[in-house]
Amino acid sequence: MKLIIGNKNYSSWSLRGWLAAKQSGLSFEEITVPMFGKQWDALKSEDGGTQPSHGKVPILWDDEAVVWDSLAILEYLADKVGRDRFWPKDAVARGMARSMVAEMHSSYHALRGECPMNVRKRFEGFTPSEACRQDILRILGLWAEARSRFGSGGPFLFGTFGAADVYFAPVVSRFISYQIAVPGFAAAYMQAVWEHEWLQAWIETSESEEWVIEQYETIG
Repeated sequence: MKLIIGNKNYSSWSLRGWLAAKQSGLSFEEITVPMFGKQWDALKSEDGGTQPSHGKVPILWDDEAVVWDSLAILEYLADKVGRDRFWPKDAVARGMARSMVAEMHSSYHALRGECPMNVRKRFEGFTPSEACRQDILRILGLWAEARSRFGSGGPFLFGTFGAADVYFAPVVSRFISYQIAVPGFAAAYMQAVWEHEWLQAWIETSESEEWVIEQYETIG
């Protein structure tokens, strides 16, 4: 398999696709295409396997299968290796995990717009808009419910690391970068995600990247 991703410092969707690939346990080749560079423009205009993505990342190639969109990649991999590797076994917990992932996939536009992912940056003096504050409160509420109802088996949202943590890992990065104040339970969860060996590997590579995208280096 091959996984095409963008810059590790900035690309939140790439992080989700990459974590999904790691969670699958399958081996894959990692191909980085710097966002907004010449390769990025070529990816947008290329015919063939990448055409359905419209130049977006991540993209998974698996023999003749081409899968774009991070959630589609996660589900494709879950079909290959067994869904229990990604989702809670308990039906009630699984229903909540699926709902949280779907909401993360489609919502929180204010948070995304005001707090672009920048793994290696720490912003001083960030004040969220009311819409962004509501996104943050919604996320913290979901984290609290998942942890209290289903998190007894470990430090992650549903105990063990899974699809929900894959999807909220970039949020953890954003909360750290923009120094969002969170309650103790959330800080403990964020620490568990941040210190996960896969996140540490991603962070280490992002810190060594040479690319800088200026629009993501200042508070808008």
